[in-house]
Amino acid sequence: MNTSESTVLPAPLVFITGASSGIGQALAARFARAGYRLALVARRTGDMQAWADGQGLDAARCRVYGADVADTDSIVAAGQACLAAQGVPDVVIANAGISVGMDTTERGDIDVMARTFATNNTGLAATFHPFVTAMTARGSGALVGIGSVAAIRGLPGHGAYCASKAAVVAYCESLRGELRGSGVAVVTVLPGYVDTPLTQQNRYSMPFLLSADTFADRAFDAIQARASYRVIPWQMGVVAKLLRALPNAWFDRLLAGRPRKHRQSAATASRD
Repeated sequence: MNTSESTVLPAPLVFITGASSGIGQALAARFARAGYRLALVARRTGDMQAWADGQGLDAARCRVYGADVADTDSIVAAGQACLAAQGVPDVVIANAGISVGMDTTERGDIDVMARTFATNNTGLAATFHPFVTAMTARGSGALVGIGSVAAIRGLPGHGAYCASKAAVVAYCESLRGELRGSGVAVVTVLPGYVDTPLTQQNRYSMPFLLSADTFADRAFDAIQARASYRVIPWQMGVVAKLLRALPNAWFDRLLAGRPRKHRQSAATASRD
């Protein structure tokens, strides 16, 4: 054997849920430009495959997995299929999520809240589950939870969404402590307003609105840096901290009369 030969390692691999549109698709494009292989997960596999074909990504560069993150067995199976077909990812991004308004006086909206938590929280943990042991054994990798600045204070009409995103932050913080010293990083990314099909439904002003591509560029940098917590854009982080510091009476008065997020039935809630 020629000792001067070097082993050609496969390109790094990223696993992304909610990859059929919006932030997930923009992240897929950004990681592809950086030379990553892609494992893309969503319910709309046809849309994902069409996008991958349009990008010129063949089976060696990109594989598509159909799963519903609200169904634990479904997303765990997708993760296991990725491990079998492509190996252990270098980065896992739990991006899929529901964004929907609710009214606690409406019985149907309690089901919407349960579905929101099943997707945004249990689904996030189930996305990470298949990879934690393998990543820890290898001693490297990043688990990325996509939260929201809505996690920082509860907004009227956004109870399910704000509570679920606050839970994303707390869960990722807990997991980061559990994995300390393992070589596996836990990165929490909190988007502000990003121009996607979900936010285009909003009925209120969206300061510091970013394009999905700009957000993906900044999130990629945060993930590469293994930042434990990053608000994008940073201006929204400043605004959120100021709102957090406001006395409750002032905060409540400030939000009085603000338009609320659209309510939808559990069957039609918007998500990637």
